[in-house]
Amino acid sequence: MNKLYRAYLTAYKLNEKNDDGFFQTVKGIYDSPEVQSLQQYEQHLEIDRLQHITSVSFLAYKACKKLGLDYKSAARAATMHDLFYYDWRDGETGRWHKLHGYKHPKYAALNAKELYPALSRKERDIITHHMWPLTFPLPNSPEGFVVSLSDKFCATMELLYSTNKRCKAKFLRDLEGLDA
Repeated sequence: MNKLYRAYLTAYKLNEKNDDGFFQTVKGIYDSPEVQSLQQYEQHLEIDRLQHITSVSFLAYKACKKLGLDYKSAARAATMHDLFYYDWRDGETGRWHKLHGYKHPKYAALNAKELYPALSRKERDIITHHMWPLTFPLPNSPEGFVVSLSDKFCATMELLYSTNKRCKAKFLRDLEGLDA
């Protein structure tokens, strides 16, 4: 099993014994009621938004740490990269529109600044540009690219899990076999 996939699986079984300091890094953000409330929203079919941001944030944290980058900013920003409080698929709320993919990074950045006033310029940039290459300009930091790529990887895995029975079965087998 490759390291990226293993880290992705680990994000589903995170605890203080296997998190490599992740929860300490995002403390005060991840455990906030605002972020925890994201569990109520569907993100990618069968995966809720809290699990999605956990996976993205943990992957970005691990990758940036391995690469000698600013893993703290990457993990904090990734924890808030989809910090919006609505279901973009729900036509009843009046918020759904086909441009959600382009607009939600700005909503998330505004909500992140409100939740976490100490948000740095780099963290705001990471949140605002996490949808690259769908949105422009490019992220201004290597950490921004790592978060953007982590987001794409996790979204792909979540969609495969939710739409392909064989992928879901393999994921569940691998998750069960993970010695986390």
